Amino acid sequence: MALESNEWSYGDADEEILTRIAWYYYNDGLTQNEIGEKLAMSRIKVSRLLESGRRSGIIQVRINSRYQGCLSLEREIKARYGLLEAYVVPELPEQSASDRLGQAAAQFLMQRLQPDDLLAVGWGATVSNAIQRLGHLANERNIGLVSLTGGVGTYVDGMRTANWGSSVHLVPAPLVVRDPDVAKNLSSEPAVANLLDMALNASYQLVGIGELSGTSTVVRSGYVTPDEVEPLRRKGAVGDILCQFFNDKGEVLDLQLHDRVIGVKLAALSRAEKVVAAAGGLEKVPAIHAALKGKFVGILITDETTALGLMDLKD
Repeated sequence: MALESNEWSYGDADEEILTRIAWYYYNDGLTQNEIGEKLAMSRIKVSRLLESGRRSGIIQVRINSRYQGCLSLEREIKARYGLLEAYVVPELPEQSASDRLGQAAAQFLMQRLQPDDLLAVGWGATVSNAIQRLGHLANERNIGLVSLTGGVGTYVDGMRTANWGSSVHLVPAPLVVRDPDVAKNLSSEPAVANLLDMALNASYQLVGIGELSGTSTVVRSGYVTPDEVEPLRRKGAVGDILCQFFNDKGEVLDLQLHDRVIGVKLAALSRAEKVVAAAGGLEKVPAIHAALKGKFVGILITDETTALGLMDLKD
């Protein structure tokens, strides 16, 4: 005789036991072994039933946290740009973006840097904020530091605040010089070339991404004058990494300025395995988008608002 729709079935029995297992596991915090002993079944069967429940939709895990949307965005950003990792943090209006993302970058690296590792760093406010928070870890794990560019003065403040006592290697040259020939000669000096090569082979490289505006870091630092901003825009520049500009397709521009920069070239940086970019702010969305399209970095650390802005952009 066929069962009526309101009669008990073996399917009901399966669902009942699955519900009981899910309750014990997620609500009571029992291990799969403990559940198996309680219900006289193997741990493997408990595991399979939990997986079956997740696939069928009977079990749905809800995370009530301000980080929930960030985790979803991380997955979407990573998939869209083909990144190794994406790390998205909630925006905190009362904290500056450079401070917030510097803190996030430091936390990210704290979880990954191993004893005797080497960290290569670019320059800028966000990177400097990260360095300041990594000093204790560096001393504890004997982590070395090497700069990705010249410009000793741009790194000193972060080093001093961090009290970075481990091995520190700063490229002994300016970031930008007036004469391309001087830059070429300095870059070929062993004291400079060896450090730039060391930076490319570091465990991680940490850089910022700058937008092109009158208030961007390269302008405030004097490497680009306010009068040069508009001509750079007309040539297609949307942003820079290590004082090297690229267009909205992620292509490095052919600029004389680049011949005067002493540091790792973006073409070489893009071949490094674990380049981390920490950058955020709606004004930086076009620059970050272009940098990710250009494959200059493999790991992005940003905030939720910026991540949403990136996902809203069309290719």
